[in-house]
Amino acid sequence: MTLFIGSAFQLEDLDVLRNALDAWCQEKRVDISSSQAHLAASAALDLYQSGHNDAGKLLTALRDHKAL
Repeated sequence: MTLFIGSAFQLEDLDVLRNALDAWCQEKRVDISSSQAHLAASAALDLYQSGHNDAGKLLTALRDHKAL
């Protein structure tokens, strides 16, 4: 998992991340505590910080992510 030293997330940021990850897990029928979901969470953090900063954009980026 990637370390984000110096990164501060607000509650709204975490809500966006969690909502997108929950939706992705539901679509893929993946348990949120599985290793596949942990990989998706790591990807979601990277995608969020690269500009996919709303739940719709982030979910679309997760769907398109080649490693998932």
